[in-house]
Amino acid sequence: MQSCQGPFCIGVYILYEALYRKYRPKTFDDVVGQDHITGTLKNQVCTGRLSHAYLFIGTRGTGKTTCARILAKAVNCQHPENGNPCNRCPACLGIGDGSILDVVELDAASNNGVDDVRMLRDEAVFSPVTVRKRVYIIDEVHMLSKPAFNALLKILEEPPEHLMFILATTELNKVLPTILSRCQRHSFRRLDSSVIAERLSWVAGQEGIRLDPQAARLLGRLADGSMRDGLSLLDQCAASEAVDAEAVLQAVGLAGSLRTRKLADYVAARDGRKALELFQALWREGKDPPSLLEELAGLFRDALLLRLAPKNGEGLLSGAYGEDALSGLNLSQGELLNALNTVQRYLNGMRDSRNPRLQGELCLLELCLAGGPAVSTGSAPERGGAAVHPAPVSDRPEGEGTKAPTVSPPRREAAQAPVPPSPAESASREDDRPASVKREKELTAEQAVPDGPGSVSWDDILTRLESAVPTGAYMILSNDLQAVGEVTEGQLCLRVAPGFFMAAINKPEIMETIRACAAQAAGKPIPVRLEELRNTPGLREDKLGELGQFGNVTIR
Repeated sequence: MQSCQGPFCIGVYILYEALYRKYRPKTFDDVVGQDHITGTLKNQVCTGRLSHAYLFIGTRGTGKTTCARILAKAVNCQHPENGNPCNRCPACLGIGDGSILDVVELDAASNNGVDDVRMLRDEAVFSPVTVRKRVYIIDEVHMLSKPAFNALLKILEEPPEHLMFILATTELNKVLPTILSRCQRHSFRRLDSSVIAERLSWVAGQEGIRLDPQAARLLGRLADGSMRDGLSLLDQCAASEAVDAEAVLQAVGLAGSLRTRKLADYVAARDGRKALELFQALWREGKDPPSLLEELAGLFRDALLLRLAPKNGEGLLSGAYGEDALSGLNLSQGELLNALNTVQRYLNGMRDSRNPRLQGELCLLELCLAGGPAVSTGSAPERGGAAVHPAPVSDRPEGEGTKAPTVSPPRREAAQAPVPPSPAESASREDDRPASVKREKELTAEQAVPDGPGSVSWDDILTRLESAVPTGAYMILSNDLQAVGEVTEGQLCLRVAPGFFMAAINKPEIMETIRACAAQAAGKPIPVRLEELRNTPGLREDKLGELGQFGNVTIR
């Protein structure tokens, strides 16, 4: 914005135009990353072999609407140049500023009714006034209702010679097959991060923005294949005098590769305290918990791909982390895979969570607790009880790291104990068994919690749950009328009242917290079985008496 100075001077204001609008391509040659489409369209314009209906498919910001506008100008241009519009003739200038009403651009998201399409169909039969072809550009065409699609179908099947439709969509599966069969389809690809970075560097040079090459590469990766997103991010970061990688991270609210790597190191060292402290520091700085977990998942992904393909996997990496940072992470392939599954599970849970911060803390605690990333990869409890999770995959040699051995829940086949053999037969069979079978037997024997004096009780577990689960869940678990817990035969049997109370407890994050607290109280992992509380067994007589005197329940 510019203004003249002085008491009698009238200010002159220049409106700022966003970079993605200012540098929108005006010819097919300006479009980057879609040569397979722009080359075909240029040849069709040169030869005159044009279709009456086009369907442009692709994700956001890949050039669908831009190419549709360029094609509308090219077919009406009075002096086309090698298939490109000249952008100087009255037709090109009129289409560009919207003064020519024969080229109409509609948004199907807000004009998706059958009456809108019928009005369009009635107008389309008239010949154009100032140009050769009447062109209708319908953006987000998948938003049309089924009656609107049917109304559009007839004119698409037998259009007048002067008519052309250009449809654009991001969701091909929602377009009717009868529409697809009458259109010439062109699929727009996601742009490579290097292509976006090169374009951003050129735009920065035109605008006088000092864009660091490393920052350009970072913006190219953050754009996720969308040129429009990349230009919008550059516009957001352009307030700094010099746009470097740190300025980009600050502008978009990301933690940065160094602190993400430090967080991953704390996970590898099973240091939950330092991991939570770093998470809290990043949260106080305004970092978004889902973004932090996405960065952590990206680090685990790149490290896993580098382990799987150390020589030829560079093209699969995101580029946010150096090879030294990825190879120096003290996690094995199996632990990386389990950690990636855990982070993704919590990311999915954050979509419906009212407290994303708590979800992020629980994720880090699960990664850092005994057993680390291999605590769980499941997402839903089994029928009739709590979820049974698979044992972790690990290729770390014995003696490496400080992680305690992770034990898997007992198999159901173990419930039917066979007749024990004689001592002589047992000794001979034990010698013939492989080492893996012997180890599995030892783990199964270790996981049981002995009963009797000094064993863990439900009250011990409940004390730990008070600060670990949400307040609503703890109120249910601590109320004898709604939940009863009992540790017998080496496992925790949790009975919860059906309906609302069972639905509130039978959630992956709640059950994982209960397992973790039970393991802390017992000193080793114990199985957790979830059942419905029927006929109020185990309720205290004083609770029933209190309710009975007010007539709320009938005591029998």
